Amino acid sequence: MAEPRLPAVELEGIAKTFGTVIALRDVSLTVGEGEFVCFLGPSGCGKTTLLRIIAGLERQNVGVVRMAGRDVSRLPPSQRNYGIVFQSYALFPNLTVARNVAYGLEARRAARREVEARVSELLELVDLPKHRLRYPSQLSGGEQQRVALARALAPAPSLLLLDEPLSALDARVRLALRQEMKALQRRLGITTIMVTHDQDEALTMADRIVVMNHGVVEQIGTPAQIYGEPSSLFVARFVGRMNLLEAIADARPGWARLGSLTLRHRPLAEARAGGPVTLGIRPEEVRIGAAARAGENRLTARVTSVQFQGAFTRLGLRPEGDVAPTLECDLAATALAELDVKEGAELPVALAPDALRAFVVAPAVS
Repeated sequence: MAEPRLPAVELEGIAKTFGTVIALRDVSLTVGEGEFVCFLGPSGCGKTTLLRIIAGLERQNVGVVRMAGRDVSRLPPSQRNYGIVFQSYALFPNLTVARNVAYGLEARRAARREVEARVSELLELVDLPKHRLRYPSQLSGGEQQRVALARALAPAPSLLLLDEPLSALDARVRLALRQEMKALQRRLGITTIMVTHDQDEALTMADRIVVMNHGVVEQIGTPAQIYGEPSSLFVARFVGRMNLLEAIADARPGWARLGSLTLRHRPLAEARAGGPVTLGIRPEEVRIGAAARAGENRLTARVTSVQFQGAFTRLGLRPEGDVAPTLECDLAATALAELDVKEGAELPVALAPDALRAFVVAPAVS
């Protein structure tokens, strides 16, 4: 029987401070060989600091960094066998595309024939073979980022680190390059860790997402788990859109009171009867019209806005009485046409119990 493979990266109890500022607090996680993992979170959450610690560009105060089972916690970047791509490209303006890609290999004194073959292979891989004699200033932003990616891959590293590599590009180029980078990672099978604050990037590119906030890991899971099963109120708010309703936990487990309405929701062990609880439901999960009449947690709402969003239309729904603030409901174009919804119309609405999540706000960590 083959022995199980060691994780490509293993972090154990990582902590980092900058003076009195706590950047990371007791972060532990593993990244499997060939996995694409995204560190996702708002600015200042610690995701870039964590990436730099993996790279050896920052030194953790406490904790262990392992790569393929080897403790690299105190090793310099040159002894960690990774390639890195930054947001700013960091290409040498006085070198051609080919020389930029070859730079790392030439620094290692690789044979000229080997360097030329590797450069040609990588330029084919990133679809830039005709640009080998151009300079960075003659390339678009997307082309420059492809060159930076090829340069990072040139020494055949076991790990690829991406520090918000797409954030400087315009939306159309970013979308295309996102798909290309994911396909390339799959083709090469290289373990990849990417830092991003863009939830769409994380959801579409990652095998697993590490959601971070204030230096701690809020949740680790697949994109479907992060989106569909957020483990905290922060994750529910940060990843995707979520209708949030402030309620009071009922004496019956799995029930909460929202004004004059009592709603059934997904079970929540931490909820204490009479205590505050926040209920959350995605806009696309709110049922209206005929689909709502047979459902649980029914109420009536007035349409306050109809916003065309391209692939779908977002409705603003104001429930009657003291039940809740305005809800958002996302409808596909076909569903909207069938309902013939207009502003001012009254509609039956249902918040399905299996879609209604409940969160108890944890006390702040001092």
